[in-house]
Amino acid sequence: MMVVGIVAVCIVLAVLAFFVPRISRHPQRGTQRGLGVGSRAGSKAPGILGRLFSKPFRSSSKAVNRSGSAGRRARGRMPF
Repeated sequence: MMVVGIVAVCIVLAVLAFFVPRISRHPQRGTQRGLGVGSRAGSKAPGILGRLFSKPFRSSSKAVNRSGSAGRRARGRMPF
């Protein structure tokens, strides 16, 4: 269920970044902030469990960052 949610957020951010690049930065930062909280909470587990629990949040944060920047980059390459 979380994977579907992250994919949906990435798609929305990419579309938002393509059509309104300046306004898309705020939702991107908010999403990354929320994922950072989850990552920090997961990393408090002892030992290797901490790394395992925080990894999905870290990789999701990277995906959100990539989709937002890809949308803005695609907008910058448009000929008009």
